Amino acid sequence: MHANHTPTLTLACELIARPSVTPEDAGCLDLISARLQALGFTCERIDTGGVSNLWARRGSQAPVLCLAGHTDVVPPGPAAAWDTPPFEPNLRDGLLYGRGAADMKTSLAAFVTAIERFVSACPDHEGSIALLLTSDEEGVATHGTVKVVEALAARGERIDYCIVGEPTSVSTLGDMIKNGRRGSLSGSLRVKGLQGHVAYPQLARNPIHLFAPALAELAAIRWDEGNEFFPPTTWQVSNIHAGTGANNVIPGVCEVLFNFRFGSVSTADDLKRRTCEILDRHGLDYEIDWHLSGKPFITGRGQLVRALSAAIHDTVGVTTELSTTGGTSDGRFIADICPEVVEFGPVNATIHKINECVAIDAVEPLSAIYERTLAALLQPAG
Repeated sequence: MHANHTPTLTLACELIARPSVTPEDAGCLDLISARLQALGFTCERIDTGGVSNLWARRGSQAPVLCLAGHTDVVPPGPAAAWDTPPFEPNLRDGLLYGRGAADMKTSLAAFVTAIERFVSACPDHEGSIALLLTSDEEGVATHGTVKVVEALAARGERIDYCIVGEPTSVSTLGDMIKNGRRGSLSGSLRVKGLQGHVAYPQLARNPIHLFAPALAELAAIRWDEGNEFFPPTTWQVSNIHAGTGANNVIPGVCEVLFNFRFGSVSTADDLKRRTCEILDRHGLDYEIDWHLSGKPFITGRGQLVRALSAAIHDTVGVTTELSTTGGTSDGRFIADICPEVVEFGPVNATIHKINECVAIDAVEPLSAIYERTLAALLQPAG
């Protein structure tokens, strides 16, 4: 074993070596399950739609502290662009390289070793420890965590605290916890006009021209003012398409793709209503399809945030910042059955990039932070 190979680093390397490109698991869950079963966990596979899912639990009482994450990784891109093969973990210059090093196999390894040490020190801990893992977070996320949550809800099984091991740190381990995420609401809009010859505009209706005033209003509107945890809601157009490709044809339809990112101040239904009010006021003939890919969730400064923040400070001496920035995560699904959900993991500067890496000297401290949090919430008093 290399001198730098601590228990968590060793397991992280074993996981990175498995090419689990979404939605493949490549045996990661079997590896983790074997470690958990040795600790007395009941491991249940809830595989569906070609996706591998694991619900593992030790204990039957509340409170339930769940560590959640994903074994799948994004495609590595051209292997030749990497300094070393993406699925051959490599230690150099104080960094662990490999696809998934930061997002999020190091967190998974840290989960396991933290649990192993905690259970060894406190075999009769309070409540229950659980792991919820999927191989469908980086993909379409329709057969992963959401299906496990649905199965748990159907049998009345709830979670009290959840830490999702997403890479949330910005510059150094522990400087940021995500205590919520914005919701994501997308719209596919078709503004109808009347196709015709550009030389005879009086015989046609140009849907681009018709939509332009509404577009200006939608882009300028202040949807809300945000709050303590969320910035104001944003509305962005991602694509506009119209026309036949000829420069002498007025198009008959203008297609617009747009997205809202919104916090807890506004609701999806309210944003839909206000959008349609604007389109109606401009007299447009339109169709619109909506897709809500994630509701916003927020965890206040309760027991979980306090325990995790203290664990970070006690382990690495960092005063952490709470944030809801960034995209969506599987926390949006878990929040349906868990009142306190946060995300915390290593530095995210290289996620999804060529030569993805994580600092070696942050690996064991990450595990120690998870262990301290387990102890704070589940260790018996006295």
